Amino acid sequence: MVVVDCENPEQLATFWHGLTGAEFNARQADWWSLHAPAAGGFRIGFQPVPEAKSVKNRLHIDLNVDDLEAATVAAEALGARRTGVVVEEDDDPSKRFQVMLDPEGNELCLLAGYD
Repeated sequence: MVVVDCENPEQLATFWHGLTGAEFNARQADWWSLHAPAAGGFRIGFQPVPEAKSVKNRLHIDLNVDDLEAATVAAEALGARRTGVVVEEDDDPSKRFQVMLDPEGNELCLLAGYD
């Protein structure tokens, strides 16, 4: 399981549920988690911490998507924000990604064209 330190576990669990379709696994006042059996058993947890995020994440989640623009718009509708422009790989322009920020400013990437 990957655990995200955050200010509002319910908000981030709800965001990631909307983004990934993962099922709510546990819901408590101070701990929320998701489980995606169809995606190889992926689990992500959210726990509250007293301090706000202040620097770039040392770890972030990449999600493969079929349609980068549609996935970006859907993530924005859930509360994400784009950061920068779509990046194309120099050696293969069919491989593209968009860096996003979740509702608390944690980085994530939406990837298209990657295996």
